[in-house]
Formats: sequence, C-alpha cells, structure tokens
Amino acid sequence: MALYDDTLSLLRELISNACVNDFTPDSGNEVRNADTLERFFAGTNVRIQRFEPHPTRVSIAFTVDGSDPEAEPLTLLGHTDVVPVDESLWSVDPFGAEIKDGKLYGRGSVDMLFITASMAAATREAARRGTRGTLTFVGLADEEARGGLGAKWISENQPDAFSWRNCLSETGGSRVGVDGLGVNVGEKGAAQRRLTVHGDAGHGSTPFGKDFATVKIGEVARRLAAFEAPVLGDDLWSNFVRSFRFDDATERSLIDGTGDYTNFGRLSAYAHAFSHTTFSQTVLRAGSAINVLPSTAYLELDIRPTPGTSDDEVDEMLRTALGDLADEVTITRLISEPSTLSPTSGPLWDAIVDTYGDLTPGREVVPVCATGGSDLRFARRLGGNGYGFALHTRERDLAEANSQLHSHDEHLYLEDLDLTVQAYDSVVRKLVG
Repeated sequence: MALYDDTLSLLRELISNACVNDFTPDSGNEVRNADTLERFFAGTNVRIQRFEPHPTRVSIAFTVDGSDPEAEPLTLLGHTDVVPVDESLWSVDPFGAEIKDGKLYGRGSVDMLFITASMAAATREAARRGTRGTLTFVGLADEEARGGLGAKWISENQPDAFSWRNCLSETGGSRVGVDGLGVNVGEKGAAQRRLTVHGDAGHGSTPFGKDFATVKIGEVARRLAAFEAPVLGDDLWSNFVRSFRFDDATERSLIDGTGDYTNFGRLSAYAHAFSHTTFSQTVLRAGSAINVLPSTAYLELDIRPTPGTSDDEVDEMLRTALGDLADEVTITRLISEPSTLSPTSGPLWDAIVDTYGDLTPGREVVPVCATGGSDLRFARRLGGNGYGFALHTRERDLAEANSQLHSHDEHLYLEDLDLTVQAYDSVVRKLVG
C-alpha cells in the first residue's frame, strides 16, 4: 500500500506542475517535473543525468547499476509533458489533480503521467533493494511534439547515456477482444506529404475559361477520400481480429479487409487505422486576396503507414488514388519516419507475459500496433525492443482507455493506477531481479 500511496502522491504533483507542451520550443517547462522527480529519488542510490537541449526542456534519467554486467538491462521511458487544455470545457481544474468517485482528474493523468509515476516508484523500490541487471527510469521532455527536445535528441546526441536494449513506455494492458490484454509491440510510421497543383492566375472578375487551382485541389481531395489502401496482411492483424471471437465468416472478411469494421464497435476507427495505411487531409491552402485567382493550391496529408510500407510505396498509393490527375500533382515529402516493430519473444516479452499471468490469470496477451507515435520508436531504431505496458481492470477496454487521451476532463481510475504500479514492480523484479 505504501508503494501505491507514494505513486499517487507523486502523480498528483506531476499533474499540478502543468508542463504544457504547445509544440513551441519555449513551452513545456519540463524542468518542473524533472525537479519533482529528483526530490522523489532523494536519498536513494541512483545515478542521475539531466539533459537540457533548450532552456527548461529538461529530461532526467535515474539509473540503478546492476551487480551483474551480463544481466539483461531494463529502461523505462516515461514522458513528463502534457498537451494543452481548453479550460472552458473542463468541469474541474485541469491541473488540480482532484479525486472524486474513485477517479483522478487532470491533464496527463492518463497520457502518460500515471505510467511515468509508476515507473518512478518501481525504480525507487529497486534502488532500495538493489538489482542484478541495470535499471534506468527516464522522465522525458517533448514527447507530445515527437521528441525533438527529448528522446529523439538524446538518441541522436547522447545515445550511450543509458541502455535502449529493453524498453517499456506507453501504453497497454487494457481489454482487447473478448478478454485479451493488449500490448503495443509496434507503431505505425509517419509519411507526411504536401500535394501541390497549379492553375491560371487572373482577376476574380473574369473567371471564364480559367483553369482553377482551387477546383483542381478539390478534386484531389475527393479522390483521396475515396481511396483505401490494402489491408495489413500479417499475423499481428489476424490475431487481433481473432481475439474478438467472431463467427468464422465475419472473422475471414475482417482479416482480408472486406468486412464491416463496425463489428468492432467502439474500436472500429482504431481497427481500421491498425490494419491500413491511412490518409488524413489536414491542411488546405490557396489564395490570399478575394479578388485574385490563386495560381497555386496545396493539400497536406497526415499519412500513417503500416509496418513494412516504404516511402516509395506511399507515393505510389497517392498516384494510384489520383489516377489521371497524378501528372498534374507535385508530391513533396515532409516528415517521414518508418514504422517500428518488436518481436513477441525474448526476456522482456516473457517478463511482460508472466506479469500479466500473475496479476490477471487466464487472460490472453494480444500484441497490437499503436496508430500514433511514442518514444519507443527511438529505442527500436537503435536496435532495442520496446513495448507499451500498463494494466487496467477488465472493465476498461482499449476504446475507453484511448478515449481519455487528450480529452476534456481527462481522468484515471485509481484502481488502474494500483494495478499499473503492481505491474511495473513485478516486471522490474522479473527482468532485472
């Protein structure tokens, strides 16, 4: 109970520090949460490293050196920044860390400060008793803005600061299918694109006979909206579908991509994103003056490729979708990052499965792929394994857990905090001793 109480107290302070990342370099101020974490570890035998690539954007690592240099290491990657809030749409103070009806309210309570606090508590306990393998907990800045001043910066500038071989981060352990436990073993990539078209310039008063860039970009948008990429045909997707225990015909149709995704209920959007490279039209620009025909228009796309899909294959999908318009559209690559995937085998995976077996006996562990991004991709790129790990009660399915991410009145069930603290303490003991 003391471990849970300490974790809850730490979590409330992390929330109240309001380390809001608005995607500008001078926001975040994660130094506040770094200082809180350093006080939390006061008096324990840990090595502390601070990373500050930009003023106040502080990441902090706490390492418990193991007694056996040959033993498996473990690194816990928790981020300390949170996304902005619209306070007018909250019924409580978003940084008040208020508890009511068994729930803790606050920005970041679910994404991901409850996991970060659990990691810190499990690491402090390990430091007090000693470990065989080396254990590191890192409170990372700037995850919400893709890690440029956090995990990405460390992986590129100080990659040897700690081990990336076995890493845990957000998120997992909510119900998938009938009674499975989802574990993120990978995440989709990023293939952002700008599609540019050209037309005739001229005065708005004489439109006759003009080739309108705005009309052309509208047709580009329509064709993209009608396009669907091929379904992900691998075991990851097939096993996810099977966890729902549909009848045979429904199962086959969903695995091959011809079925009705509403069969997944509240997880229909997630299931579709999981199984396809997705194209979201997010930015449209044309013109500046109301009486001038713009000669250029562009559309920007947030494209999330499935594992194994290359940049060239993404561009070919776009050309297929555009059809006879393809030669009139310039495709510009913006941010491009490959998808990443870890195996469902090895010492860390076994420790995860054993932990879930101890705490929630009889439940199947279902590997899933995150549709968004996390700091785990940097571990995988450096040759390590990374898994999303937490634990929720049976009542909390993946749809409900995901619904709290970046939401108004974001809240965490305290029973899920209790389970996650136990899960991290267990997996640390199993892997590093």
